[in-house]
Amino acid sequence: MLPTPPPLSSYVESWTPGPVTDGDSLPTGPVTALSAVLDLPGAVAEAGEPLPPLWHWLYFLNWPAGRDLGADGHPLHGHFLPPIPHRQRMWAGGRCEVAEPLRLGEPAERVSSLSSVTAKHGRTGEMLFVTERRAFRQHGRMCLVEEQDIVYRSGRGAGQHPGPIDESAFPRPEDPWQLPLRPDPALLFRFSALTANAHRIHYDTPYCRDEEGYPGLVVHGPLLALLMLELPRRHTPERQVRTLSYRLRRPVFGGERLVACGTPSEQGAELRVATHREARHATAQVAFV
Repeated sequence: MLPTPPPLSSYVESWTPGPVTDGDSLPTGPVTALSAVLDLPGAVAEAGEPLPPLWHWLYFLNWPAGRDLGADGHPLHGHFLPPIPHRQRMWAGGRCEVAEPLRLGEPAERVSSLSSVTAKHGRTGEMLFVTERRAFRQHGRMCLVEEQDIVYRSGRGAGQHPGPIDESAFPRPEDPWQLPLRPDPALLFRFSALTANAHRIHYDTPYCRDEEGYPGLVVHGPLLALLMLELPRRHTPERQVRTLSYRLRRPVFGGERLVACGTPSEQGAELRVATHREARHATAQVAFV
């Protein structure tokens, strides 16, 4: 009989990583590149323009040496990576409060810190929820504060297999705001490059199927969040997002037709990502100034 492994909480009892401060000049190139990847109008960015909500994910990137990556493409070591064995990482969601947008071409500072660590038991076993807080300043002013919720497991779990892709089964959404997309391998590869994401589930199909049990490439959770936030940016460009929260619920796979949907209100909007399989792969709420 195999011994019972220790609880995940035992590995992080004395884990207290301190804050880390980084800087970035916020060049226009990444915004122009992502606009091109998503076929957005007005793709060429200029210095002084405001960063759209969550597009700061294109900056303050970490590029570890190749020898410091695990077999799955994730970094083996990191200041805010919990010291648990056979670590598997999933982005669960987050929140962001925007006092004022960051401006392109102007130096910015980010202070990252550990906000909370909580162990929970779910249907698939024990999970460790780690929340990282990131505060962004420009010219000495606090511009936005973000929290990211990351879930960690010990050991590898199989992915969720969807049924056959049947486009005729996709009911037409009734939401007033809609943005369709069919993410192909080229789009996923380019988004991985822009966000310094080497996780192989986004570009290595044999690895996805043989090692992690997915039926195909997995669409990035952050890409789903950015697509949802495109809806208020396109439909109410005069309104500034003050707060937003998002949750990544179930994976979307490359080649599937998805639709980012939104229902506006006077105060904000309710957003979601739908496919023929699920009405809410991801959800978000935004509030306007």
